[in-house]
Amino acid sequence: MPEHRADRGPGREAHPPSGRGDHDASGPTARVSGADGARALPAHIAAQLRSAGGPTDTGGQAWEGRNLGEGTSHTHQFPDDPGTADPKVSRALEAWRAGTASEEEVVAALAGIRVFVPIVAQVSQSHITEDGLVSDKEADMALVSLQAADGRKALPVFTSTDALTRWNSRARPVAADIRRAALSAVQDGSALLVVDPGTDPAFVVRRPALWAVAQGHEWTPSYKDFAVDDAITRAALGRPEIVAALAGPGRGVNAVRSGGVGLSGGGEGPELTVTLQLRAGLSTEQVQAAVGHYQRQLAAQPVMADAVDSIEVRLTA
Repeated sequence: MPEHRADRGPGREAHPPSGRGDHDASGPTARVSGADGARALPAHIAAQLRSAGGPTDTGGQAWEGRNLGEGTSHTHQFPDDPGTADPKVSRALEAWRAGTASEEEVVAALAGIRVFVPIVAQVSQSHITEDGLVSDKEADMALVSLQAADGRKALPVFTSTDALTRWNSRARPVAADIRRAALSAVQDGSALLVVDPGTDPAFVVRRPALWAVAQGHEWTPSYKDFAVDDAITRAALGRPEIVAALAGPGRGVNAVRSGGVGLSGGGEGPELTVTLQLRAGLSTEQVQAAVGHYQRQLAAQPVMADAVDSIEVRLTA
């Protein structure tokens, strides 16, 4: 029997968001959250940044070189932060891009670090002057979000202020603990976290890993999760047409970057592949019935919704 593939699963197939931030924020890969009902910034941040649309604040002090993290006064939770990347994350990302570190090692290195979330000025009110010119009356600050190729929303975070500025020179960095940033992403409806967009390649934290980071838990990839493997096996019970059901990394895990370096995670495509070995000699109708039943049984397993971002089913004889 020739191999067949069918993308299925508790989450849509994840494609890493692409593109840089220095373009129209209403474009297909970057957008501003705020006016569309997304979670608003805390009041004390919004008050400090309300006039951040220009090169200086209302007191004439330049924004350039200033840390606009939460509580830039003495209450700032990172008072001596130079805005550079945490060494452990830099090492993990460098090793991952070299093909010598796994995606779970990168996610583990993210635990407890400070990141920068980009925000931009967004006009909330404007009026026409006597000369017929449009004048911005009020500007609010809003989070920037990305959109993946499959339509899902992603929150960009940066390990350093330099990385954020290179990506979008108009965005202002807000310092936050990675767990709080992940919680904000979840509350804002984001299914992905993109670390250092604009780098080659950026690291994508998929939904189950994002939830684990938000809760401060360790994360195990679905293709290494014994509970997921058990669910994949149990879903085939009672179907004599299915000889075996095997789990393994998907196309999005075994990615290859330019230059031929193999990456663990971050690529386009599903993170999990289920290979169904079917009994030889089945008719098309028998195959469809067996696979349909299997997919329904698999979707009913709670662990699949919690631990799996996207899945691909392959059929072999």
